Amino acid sequence: MGKRYFCDYCDRSFQDNLHNRKKHLNGVQHLRAKRVWYDLFRDAAAILQEEQTKKPCRKFLQTGQCDFGSNCRFSHMTEQDLEKLSAQVQGEKRMKELQREGADIPPGTIEDWLDKRAQRLSAAQSSSALLEKPAPFQYPLGWPPVQELPPSLQAPPPGGWPVPPNLQWG
Repeated sequence: MGKRYFCDYCDRSFQDNLHNRKKHLNGVQHLRAKRVWYDLFRDAAAILQEEQTKKPCRKFLQTGQCDFGSNCRFSHMTEQDLEKLSAQVQGEKRMKELQREGADIPPGTIEDWLDKRAQRLSAAQSSSALLEKPAPFQYPLGWPPVQELPPSLQAPPPGGWPVPPNLQWG
């Protein structure tokens, strides 16, 4: 069958040869998916600056969807989204200033990081009207299934293996 190439950005695979890979990597769908992926890691200040220079998208404001998705040259952020983003940028600036001054800042907890990540992901999803990507594959609960080991490979019970009466000493 041959080797297959899996694209992490697009979540799809295809037969791996020079023609197919080049065609995929230069394709519009791949470039959009790659851009959306890297946009998840952009600085909040850069996102705010870019969104403030754009005019609001009328189609997105009226219907909640836009045919151009993340390639739209207009902004898909509401006033509330822009306010939240602006507050986030101000908070980050204050933290940087405090760090420069040498203030003792306790390290963030994992919950803080998860909250910020969830906010960033929800902002990215609300600003792009691409088709929703299916959730990443996750094994179902109880996977891998527990397999019964043959008796020779099983661990002995806490008191040791019972000895049959015909093999007991004395």
